[in-house]
Amino acid sequence: MTATGQKTPYPGGDTEIVKNPGRWVALAVLVLAVLLVAVDATVLGLATPFLSEDLGPSGTQLLWIGDVYSFVIAGLLISMGSLGDRIGRKKLLLTGAVAFGAVSVLNAYATSPEMMIVARALLGVAGATLMPSTLALIRNLFHDPKERSLAVGIWGAAASAGAAVGPVVGGVLLEHFWWGSVFLINLPVMAVLVLVGIKLLPESRNPNPGPWDLPSVGLSLVGIIAVVYAIKELAVHGPGPENLAAAAVGIGALHWFIRRQLTLESPLLNVRLFHNRGFSGAVLADLLTILGLSGLVFFLSQFLQLVQGRSPLEAGLIELPAAIGAVGAGLMAGHLARRASVRSAVSGGLTAVGLALAACTLLTADTGPLSMGLALFLGGFGAGLAFTVTADVILSSVPKEQAGAASAVSETAYELGAALGIAVLGSIVTGVYRGFPAPEGVPADAVSAARDSLGGAADVAGALPQEQGAALLSSAQNAFADGFHVAGAVGSAVLLLTAVGAWFLLKGQRLEDGVEHP
Repeated sequence: MTATGQKTPYPGGDTEIVKNPGRWVALAVLVLAVLLVAVDATVLGLATPFLSEDLGPSGTQLLWIGDVYSFVIAGLLISMGSLGDRIGRKKLLLTGAVAFGAVSVLNAYATSPEMMIVARALLGVAGATLMPSTLALIRNLFHDPKERSLAVGIWGAAASAGAAVGPVVGGVLLEHFWWGSVFLINLPVMAVLVLVGIKLLPESRNPNPGPWDLPSVGLSLVGIIAVVYAIKELAVHGPGPENLAAAAVGIGALHWFIRRQLTLESPLLNVRLFHNRGFSGAVLADLLTILGLSGLVFFLSQFLQLVQGRSPLEAGLIELPAAIGAVGAGLMAGHLARRASVRSAVSGGLTAVGLALAACTLLTADTGPLSMGLALFLGGFGAGLAFTVTADVILSSVPKEQAGAASAVSETAYELGAALGIAVLGSIVTGVYRGFPAPEGVPADAVSAARDSLGGAADVAGALPQEQGAALLSSAQNAFADGFHVAGAVGSAVLLLTAVGAWFLLKGQRLEDGVEHP
């Protein structure tokens, strides 16, 4: 074994591949980074009632606090993946880690809803530098396709499980500290990442990268954020001049972005990859898998606390089976996809997430933790399986010099799915909730304030006479549960239809078995 690598005969032939001796330790560092970014997407779910009480955001501001992080990450991932290919993925990862830690402090000490939204957006900018770098570095650390499948499986398990671990981490912290602690936990993790990463991570970049096209960066950011904003507003308020204008701006920017990529010698994103049916199917499955899981975890956290009256730690522990399922599926995904088929693994995973969402339509204030745990395990297992296999398909479809840009496609689907899960499913919950009937005798201004959010309703109810407050809170909780049921039904239908689509789109798609030369 040498400092630069170890040559190992590949079974079944005389070809040799170079294996980096520190690759598994380096993988552990990369997994730490992706786990933290994924946890931050959902850790806020449990803190939402406490944050609402402290900062007093409106219902719309609360949705923005919840999803602007994922919006910004989604808008910048393609650009940051391409930047990592150009300046070096290790350099981008470590720079982003320092920024992520610094901005986490700003989030923890936000003093108003507006400041919180800005701080979450800045955290998204820093997060966008971390995600594509991790997967691209895996592409360059592991040249044996079977080893890389396992590495991507571990990475995918962390990414999928992070969304489910977030509530557990949040629950433990909120039992002992204030809501800002869910952000300060980032600091020691990022310090470890930087210190270990400097020593262990190899630098990699595209040797002939071409210029970084700033107009393309702006177009992708504006296009993705505007389209997601339009979808969110359309779901809550219906068609209107503002959201239709946002949709037009977003679609126009993305159309211009695509046309520009086709004319550039060194595009941010090789859009011709989407001509490949398997690649397109993998990206779509990727996006909708995480949409289902993130929406489920985010709103179930609130349901458990505000409807069932559980503590943050109890709620987090009830959601833990989703993480266990995601980790187990991630580790087995490559083996299952090779033994059966890629389309069987992805369609099966999507079906499992769809069934978990369908189970949400049966939840009541009296549902026990065992039933919810089984549904969450099923959803986590399905998400881990589908997400890991699709990430492997996407990563295997390009030369390693373009690994950052291809990784960014997978990551963009992940973050866009997380944002849409909260925005679309959340907008359905909010739309149903805001129509709850006002109990007799409750002042109109109290009802109006209670309709902003369920956390707000609990505060308003506490200030009313006991009988009126109990009636108001009961009506609000029933409406939130109804909204959660409708969102679960809609999400389930989308995931089950996607499972059928993936079966046809991924026909004939296989994971690599042969040797890749570094």
